[in-house]
Amino acid sequence: MKLDGRRESTNVDDRRGGSTIAKAGGIGLGGIIIVGLITLLMGGDPTDVIRNVQEMGGAGTIQVDPNWQPSAEEEELATFAKQILAGTEDVWTRIFQQNGRTYEPPRLVLFSNAVQSGCGGATSSSGPFYCSADRCVYIDLSFFTSMKRTIGADGDFAYAYVIAHEVGHHVQNLLGTLGQAHQQMARSSQAQSNQISVRLELQADFYAGIWGYYDNKMFGSLEDGDIDEALNAASKIGDDYLQKKSQGYTIPESFNHGTSAQRHRWLKKGLTTGNLNLGDTFSPAYREL
Repeated sequence: MKLDGRRESTNVDDRRGGSTIAKAGGIGLGGIIIVGLITLLMGGDPTDVIRNVQEMGGAGTIQVDPNWQPSAEEEELATFAKQILAGTEDVWTRIFQQNGRTYEPPRLVLFSNAVQSGCGGATSSSGPFYCSADRCVYIDLSFFTSMKRTIGADGDFAYAYVIAHEVGHHVQNLLGTLGQAHQQMARSSQAQSNQISVRLELQADFYAGIWGYYDNKMFGSLEDGDIDEALNAASKIGDDYLQKKSQGYTIPESFNHGTSAQRHRWLKKGLTTGNLNLGDTFSPAYREL
C-alpha cells in the first residue's frame, strides 16, 4: 500500500506494555492463550474467548510495565494501524455524508498481552475485536506476526483488511444492524445464532472491501498484489479452513464467521464494485451467501 504522507488518526488509545497476572486458583497467560486458540480455531468469536477464560479462572489483573519499550517493528505497525484507521474515517465520513448521516468513528485501542474492554477482559489470543459497548476496536499488533506465521496471511493490505473488518462492525453498529442481529441471536437456537453471526461477519468483510475501494479512489493507495493479499487473508480465516487446520475436519453447523469461499467472495464484492447497495447479507437464503 502507498501510505507515504498519509495522516494518522488521533482516535487511538495506546495501552501497550500491559502484562497479566493470573488470579489465585485461576489460569496463567499460557493457559489463557491455549483456551483462546482452541476457541477461535473451533469457530468461536472474541466473546466466546472472554467467556471461556472467565469460566476457567479469568485473565487476572492487567498491569502496565513502566519500563516497556516497543520495538522498531512494532512502532511501524502502530503507525500503520493509525494511518489505516484514518483512512477508514475519511472514507466512511464521506459515505455517511452522501447518505445524509453523520459518521462517528470508533476508537482504536492498541494493547499487548491483555486488555479490559467495555465487553469484558480479553487477551491477545482473542484476536482483534470490536466492542459495541464502548465503540472501540481492540488489537494487539503481534496478531499480524501471528497471521504470517500460523496461517500464511501476510502483507500490508492483508493487515489493513483486518482493521477495516472490525471497523465494518462499527459501521453495522451505527446503522443498527449489529444490535438487531444480536437481539435475534439471543432469541435463536445455537445453530440459527451461528448463521446470523456468519451474516454479520460476511457483511463486515464486504464493508472492508468498500473501504478498500474508496480509499484507493481517494488516495491511490493500492499497489500490485495488494488485493491478492487481502483475499488470501480472507480465505485463510474461513471457519472451514481453520477447523480443518486444527482438527482435520469441519463442523458446518458450528461455523459463525463464514467459509473461506464466502469470506473471499464478500470481500471481493466490496473491493471490486464499491456499491454499498450490494452488501445485504441478511436477505439471501443462507445457502446462497
